[in-house]
Amino acid sequence: MTNSTRTSERTVTWEDGKEYPVIDIEISSASHPFYTGQSRVLDTAGRVERFRRRYAQKVVPARPATA
Repeated sequence: MTNSTRTSERTVTWEDGKEYPVIDIEISSASHPFYTGQSRVLDTAGRVERFRRRYAQKVVPARPATA
């Protein structure tokens, strides 16, 4: 059960006896890797080194200040 502004033609009778619209979703807290504990740890050190290698030659020299 969730609050939503979406509508649906399909309905389901809930435990309280009322009918509610059914909206299928692809990802929820029950299936998302972050909430299920199956998330991957990213290699942030490798990403930083790759960034430094990529942009190391592109350093632009500073221009002299004008008064």
